[in-house]
Amino acid sequence: MLSLEMNKTSQEQFQRIVGQRVKLAREDVQLSQDELASQLGFNDRQTLSSIEAGKRKLSAEELVKLIQILGKKLEYFTDTFSLVGEGAFSWRAVGAAPASLDDFESKAGKWIATFRRLGEIKGEPYSPLSQKLALTERSTFEEAQAAGEALVSDWQLGEVPANRLRDVVEDRLKILVLYVDAPGGISGAACQLPQFNTILINRGEPDGRRNYDFAHEVFHILTWNAMPPRPYDRSDKIEGTKVKRVEQLANNFAAALLMPAKGLKLRWERRGDQDLHDWLNAAASEFQVTSDALYWRLRQLSWLTPAASLDINKDRLTWNGRSPSDQSKPKLFSRRFVERLHWALDRGEISVRRAAELLDCTVEELEELFKSYEMPVPFDL
Repeated sequence: MLSLEMNKTSQEQFQRIVGQRVKLAREDVQLSQDELASQLGFNDRQTLSSIEAGKRKLSAEELVKLIQILGKKLEYFTDTFSLVGEGAFSWRAVGAAPASLDDFESKAGKWIATFRRLGEIKGEPYSPLSQKLALTERSTFEEAQAAGEALVSDWQLGEVPANRLRDVVEDRLKILVLYVDAPGGISGAACQLPQFNTILINRGEPDGRRNYDFAHEVFHILTWNAMPPRPYDRSDKIEGTKVKRVEQLANNFAAALLMPAKGLKLRWERRGDQDLHDWLNAAASEFQVTSDALYWRLRQLSWLTPAASLDINKDRLTWNGRSPSDQSKPKLFSRRFVERLHWALDRGEISVRRAAELLDCTVEELEELFKSYEMPVPFDL
């Protein structure tokens, strides 16, 4: 009985996705429901309206007609391992070409859709609850910082929130977190779907930058409905007059979430006569942020005066005063993602070559992915 119910649910979800894509394709060619219904031979538009709403199945003959009329391939309507007209993305990108962003968004969409589809096959329910922050565009920067500080306490993140933030976000918010190899200029992104939200982080970024980007994207996830972020945030400054206010609020929130004032104040008061550059580099490494982010956090708190900041040599803060070779690199994707993929391959729910295609890797690289998580490889080469 459970198996039959799961199959029924999966079929209903598939029907809904096909309907959404029919509507999107129709709008692409600027046809009304009445016009397309007539070309399909329907007596009225209500039949088409039911299809687009996911309430009625398409017959094979109707699907062939749609392909011909709307000029789309079969996969456009039926491939549930891709996002078509779904998923609102917001990218943090500096210097990335628009074409590069579009290509990578398409690739990322396949990863997210694969996770969703395999979850449907496995019968894993999505959480109907979502946590939100009571902030709007009219909120002050101080209120955004207070929200970040409050979550440190509410989520029991400890003195160094970066240590537990990812695990807590995955557990409490049921967010899919993916560490990926992104083109230059792309730091990360947030993606909103009806079923779940996703945060993508470029694992090639410096340690501290990755944590800051992650906290920034958490803000967008928690305020998406009240403050929808722009598709592309091209700012690369912690503060700046050209940054949209929503991004400024996100930056203030992220800074307070990763560098709570209470723990930071103790370290600041114990600094003594230590060289400011050395202290910034050491404290930033401890909080797992960049020295530049810590510098601006001190400015936010008014602990570092504008006059004192004139003596700062930003070159001494690069890479937190260390060598780039000292930086770590997280594993590709995430354990949650790889475990679901492993289950599907082990059960024969997806072929090895199809999985490699969706992840945009070779079969050998897919094998190495499972080994990196110390999982048995669920296929033979």
